Parts: sequence; structure tokens; C-alpha cells
Amino acid sequence: MPTAYLESPCLLCGALIGVRDAGGRECAVCGWRVGDTPDDGLPRPRIEVVYYLRFADRIKIGTSGTPRSRLGAIWHDELLAFERGGRSVEQQRHREFAAVREGGEWFTADPALVAHAAALRGDTDPWHAYARWVSEAYRGL
Repeated sequence: MPTAYLESPCLLCGALIGVRDAGGRECAVCGWRVGDTPDDGLPRPRIEVVYYLRFADRIKIGTSGTPRSRLGAIWHDELLAFERGGRSVEQQRHREFAAVREGGEWFTADPALVAHAAALRGDTDPWHAYARWVSEAYRGL
């Protein structure tokens, strides 16, 4: 699909790049259809995510339904990845990486944990993945 700049930012995620296909144009980041407006009468979908934050040589594995505000409140160097899921996925990851747990939700940046976060991220910006999940929730996918 050919990409092009949108005339104005995507109404859902703010991206400026779109794609065109037989059905029209949509945001290249979140997939929101150009021209559609989110219904102000509906609450914004709550997407639970497990986040992986790096600070120096440690990684925090936490969860939030409001990641933008949550991550804004945590001192960190880099957002490594988002994983879709809530408390149960977070607890599963805490058990999986228990051997490198430093305390609370902080873990040593062990190669296996870093590789796990990198595999989750792939070549997609974590915020772009989150925007797509929100778009899908609005569309009922």
C-alpha cells in the first residue's frame, strides 16, 4: 500500500502518515480510517498493557490501563516494549524472570529479559502498537 502524508494528524493517535487501499485512506500507525471521528459519547477504550522500562541496568515490568500517565510518573531511560495484557500477564513475567528480580517490579537487565522485550517490540515503536490496539478496540475488532 502506498504511503502519503495526511492532510491533518490522525484523530486517534496524532500520526501524520497514512496509507491508501481500495477502501480509502487510513492512518499508517493505528489503522484509524481517515475522516472517521471517535464518538465523544463513548469512553476511551481501556487497554491493559504490561510495560518494560529500562533505567540504567535495570528493567521494570509493570502493568497499566493508562500507560501514558503511568509512564510519565516513573523515572526511566527507555520504554523497551508493551505487551498486551493485565495483572495476570505481569505476574507471569515476574515469575518467569524471578531469578533476576532485584525487588518489587525491578529486574536486572539480564540478556534473556532484554531479548524477551526486544522480541515483543519487534520493529514497531511500542506507542504505535498501543495506538493500534486502541484503534482496534474502538472498531470492535
